[in-house]
Amino acid sequence: MASQALERARSFEAGSRILLNERPAFHLSPRIGWMNDPNGFSYYKGLYHLFYQYHPYDSHWGPMHWGHAVSADLLRWTALPCAMAPDAPFDQEGCFSGSAAALPDGRQLLMYTGVAEGGVQTQCLAVGDGTEYDKYPENPVLDASSLPEGASRIDFRDPHIWREADGSFRAIVGNLTGSGASERAKFFLFSSGDGFRWSFESVFAENTFGLGRMWECPDYFELDGRKVILASATDMQPEDPSAPAENGNFALLGRIDPESGIFLTESVQVLETGLDFYAAQTVEAPDGRRILIAWMQNWGSLPPMPDRSAFFGQMSLPRELFLRDGRLCQMPVRELLAFRRDEVRREGIVLEDAEIRFAGIEGRLLDLELTLDVSGSRDLKQFTLAFARNEHFRTILRYDPAESLLTLDRSGSGVSPEIQNKCSARVSVPDGKLCLRVILDRFSAEIFANEGELALAMTFYTDLSADRVTFAAEGRAVFDIKKYRLDV
Repeated sequence: MASQALERARSFEAGSRILLNERPAFHLSPRIGWMNDPNGFSYYKGLYHLFYQYHPYDSHWGPMHWGHAVSADLLRWTALPCAMAPDAPFDQEGCFSGSAAALPDGRQLLMYTGVAEGGVQTQCLAVGDGTEYDKYPENPVLDASSLPEGASRIDFRDPHIWREADGSFRAIVGNLTGSGASERAKFFLFSSGDGFRWSFESVFAENTFGLGRMWECPDYFELDGRKVILASATDMQPEDPSAPAENGNFALLGRIDPESGIFLTESVQVLETGLDFYAAQTVEAPDGRRILIAWMQNWGSLPPMPDRSAFFGQMSLPRELFLRDGRLCQMPVRELLAFRRDEVRREGIVLEDAEIRFAGIEGRLLDLELTLDVSGSRDLKQFTLAFARNEHFRTILRYDPAESLLTLDRSGSGVSPEIQNKCSARVSVPDGKLCLRVILDRFSAEIFANEGELALAMTFYTDLSADRVTFAAEGRAVFDIKKYRLDV
């Protein structure tokens, strides 16, 4: 039975009304209020389920609930009633991030972090049928008594749960152990025979790489024979332009030690080089693809929403993960191709010390492919694609061939100059060509280079009347364009 707090949240969200053109078209956003981290990304009863950190009563962060939406194709989402509210002593300060797994009896098990008075974090369960979820009467199932010596009771969060082939369950949970010079982020491994009674197993992975301070929001899976951990890190200190600032995302690729059962890291890479991407989760699709989604914002670069907005936050475009030459790559889910309309092609364009617009290449719902012939672009000093543009505003994607640097810059979009507005990444030029795919969805851009070699995500809140797209070259540029309107 729904608690009074949950019924209140559901009643409030049911009464909300937001114009469709004031929200993203195919990036999941909340019906009302605040959204951050994705939770419980899963495929259950024939639909993709995505829960998320949610404060229905304000477009700013507040006591965390779990919002809930479902989709058949990862692009068109249907909002379901709020799944959980902070209504118990163990989660009275919020129901925080977690994950989902299927129980043998067909029910869905949610594991999440409950925050109690004083900031104490524990791991809790809820069980449901895809719409209604009941919290486990014996919550919390992991608390201070479950932790090894030196572990934090305050920084103990974000369980990632999965079911093994033998029917047992495992979960990894982030923790910050020690203090001062001995402080270190770790992922603890816990096991359970039935999903309800849990015990500590080992330190599954730890920060021996200098990747930030606290490790949050872990995800773990196998891809093409490699074991992969995805995680987000706070307080990162990047030295390479390809690393994000402050709070970022990374991937550990490796294998499991057959004797100890711990994760052995063989390579480390930055997962996303854009400004707005955090707390990624994945799901295995019915066809075997590994699909990733993340909160398309970042705590270090939150722009203010327009005053009229009744909601804040959106998820990234779902992305397919794959390995190429030992590197984890990502591209938009192939389902997006079905929504392409009105193709416009321009081939063999030569642009020299000039800026140009093309008829039919404009708008804020676009899928644009651009191939820059770097080897044939003699004396090219800089190439710039500008979008969401009018006489006052623009957001730009710039390529600097001398540094092999790709830069995404929203400083001209009307966003506050007090937050970070630029991000850069080094990019390769295989066979002398740079291939870019740019996805626009009203208030966001996601850039994919060289068929998934790197990705950059960014939000901006320029008025929708700014819909021009322009191309500019300092020096001589040779390029091709394919543009599609997206009708989702």
